[in-house]
Amino acid sequence: MKNYRIAVLGSTGVVGREMIRLIEAGGIPAELVPLGSARSAGSTIEFHGEPVTVREATGNSFFGADFVLGAAKNAVARLFAPAIAESGAVFIDNSSAFRLMDDVPLVVPEINGADAFSHHGIIANPNCSTIIALVPLKNVIAKYGVKSLVFSTYQAVSGSGMK
Repeated sequence: MKNYRIAVLGSTGVVGREMIRLIEAGGIPAELVPLGSARSAGSTIEFHGEPVTVREATGNSFFGADFVLGAAKNAVARLFAPAIAESGAVFIDNSSAFRLMDDVPLVVPEINGADAFSHHGIIANPNCSTIIALVPLKNVIAKYGVKSLVFSTYQAVSGSGMK
């Protein structure tokens, strides 16, 4: 099996750390490239029991990566998207920066995973509550032909970051 080079943009935040944990737990053969702000650069993240140094994200950080997992804010995702595209890596972004773009597939793997193979360098995902709701609702919608669904969430500060 291929050993993937996976960069995680926003690796020191809660979402970035969870992405790294899932890469490890899933047994994905990967070389990790943790990326963060200048403030986070030089800190370490444990991956497979070894410390890996966080690098400052710059336009040159993505060359050689197969995938870039985005766990950063919209502005950061938009800032680095051109450099990621130029590097040839696939950008799988968790922010909302690309969710409404017609040429960016919005993917929930359990529902439309095949759409991830029809991208132009960026794959987006809906927010966490949408994904959690749609996975079980997929079968309800298929069976009963739901035409419209209103889904409201009342999220507190959980989406504002680690602090």
